[in-house]
Amino acid sequence: MLPSFETERLFLRPRIMADLKASLAMDRNAEVTRFIPGPWQEPVQHEAFVRQRIEAKYGNGLGYWSIFAKSDPQRFVGWVLLIPLDAVGPDVEIGWRLQRSSWGRGYATGATVRIVRHAFTTVRLPGIVAEIDADNLASRRVAEKIGMVVAGRTDHGGRSGLRYLMTQSDYLAVTKE
Repeated sequence: MLPSFETERLFLRPRIMADLKASLAMDRNAEVTRFIPGPWQEPVQHEAFVRQRIEAKYGNGLGYWSIFAKSDPQRFVGWVLLIPLDAVGPDVEIGWRLQRSSWGRGYATGATVRIVRHAFTTVRLPGIVAEIDADNLASRRVAEKIGMVVAGRTDHGGRSGLRYLMTQSDYLAVTKE
């Protein structure tokens, strides 16, 4: 079972099937999934994909966390993940997705900072990656704010992507833990 976390402004808890409806609605917003390849506009495939992601076992300390703001703890803000890259690995990726109405409030950064800490201090991963569409400036800023650096280019669903990396030694240098 994944742990739950709390930050100054957020609650993070393991994503569960009760989050399915809110997750599907979030993904159907074309602005939210603009830079993310997936079956977002195909209802049957989309629901099957999200159900599989919710039910999957990714390994010790890995998975998805649903994000809720302390100011409105019943409203699903989005999710943050720490899973094998593309669900198969071997690299472990960090990723995030938020409701359009929650953009620009620091929630993505707050949630990812907490999951990065978990990745390096609890799970003790040697490194984490994030693959981000080169045009997704907001997600690139989040990756850079949490201390990730561009380590190369990648194909991101047929579009130009950037591969961000953070090693455990990078994390320790930034946090002094």
